[in-house]
Amino acid sequence: MQKASLLNNITYKENNKPTITVLFETAHTKEIRIVMKEGQFMKEHKAPFPIVIEIFEGEITFGINGEKQVLSKGDIISLQGNVPHDLTCTVDCIIRLSISVLDHVDRVNKV
Repeated sequence: MQKASLLNNITYKENNKPTITVLFETAHTKEIRIVMKEGQFMKEHKAPFPIVIEIFEGEITFGINGEKQVLSKGDIISLQGNVPHDLTCTVDCIIRLSISVLDHVDRVNKV
C-alpha cells in the first residue's frame, strides 16, 4: 500500500511553470500532482501512452486538437496516447495526472 495527499505541501511557482510532484508509482501508473496558479499554462504536447486527468480543485481551459473546453473541480477525462492537448489554469488548481509507468516524469516537467 502507498499513501499520498493531493493537499499536503502545496507549492505554487511564481513563474509560468506549474509545480509537478510525483505522489507515487504503482505497477502500471505514475500518480502526479500538478499545481497551477491562474494564468499558468502547459503548451501543446502529447503523451506517448494513455493518460487520465482529474481536476481536484480549481478550473482549467483544456484544448484537444485545437478545440477548447472548460474543466472544473470534479471533472475527470482520459486521453489516448499521442493526442495533442494543452491547458491553461483559469482558477488556481490542483490536478491529478495518471500516466503510464513506461512514461517519464521529465517529459511532463519539460512541457
